[in-house]
Amino acid sequence: MATENKNRYIAVMYKLYIAGSDGKPELVEETADGDPFVFVSALGMTLDAFEANIVPLAVGDKFDFILGPNDAYGEYDEAGKHALPRKVFEIDGKLDTRFICEGAVVPLNSADGARFNGTIVEIGEDTVTVDLNHPLAGKSLNFVGEVLETREATNDEVRDALNQITGCGGGCGGCSGGSCNGCNGCS
Repeated sequence: MATENKNRYIAVMYKLYIAGSDGKPELVEETADGDPFVFVSALGMTLDAFEANIVPLAVGDKFDFILGPNDAYGEYDEAGKHALPRKVFEIDGKLDTRFICEGAVVPLNSADGARFNGTIVEIGEDTVTVDLNHPLAGKSLNFVGEVLETREATNDEVRDALNQITGCGGGCGGCSGGSCNGCNGCS
């Protein structure tokens, strides 16, 4: 049983389902064999409600729980869509259509320098419409899996996790600390 005051090093294998358009479960993400999802608890690396369900579990425990939108990525907000000037996305007057296309997730910066991601939903003559909602906003998330490892994290593991958070931060959902350019690019 994990203690709440300590950082835990946790590895899990899981499948993530949402309700599909037909109401049946739709697989949207899963860990690959031999490549579990690893995190250090109490650092904000995962959804709080995900962590609350996983931390008390022991090695070998299986889990199957649902997080509603308010415990996951919030409700979908239509006000999260913004039409930005097309020139913001152009280099030398042209769009790089390998990376700027409908469905692509692109890194953006606010006026004060904060980084965040947006999904391109439409490319027009003068504007590019970007959706700033998380792709899973408004969805209930069903996590099904198994705990492979759980133990007190070492100081080095906590340090490494903090470095990961303050580096790229996984902001593009898979750059693992490398360049976010091209993540979820168009093909």
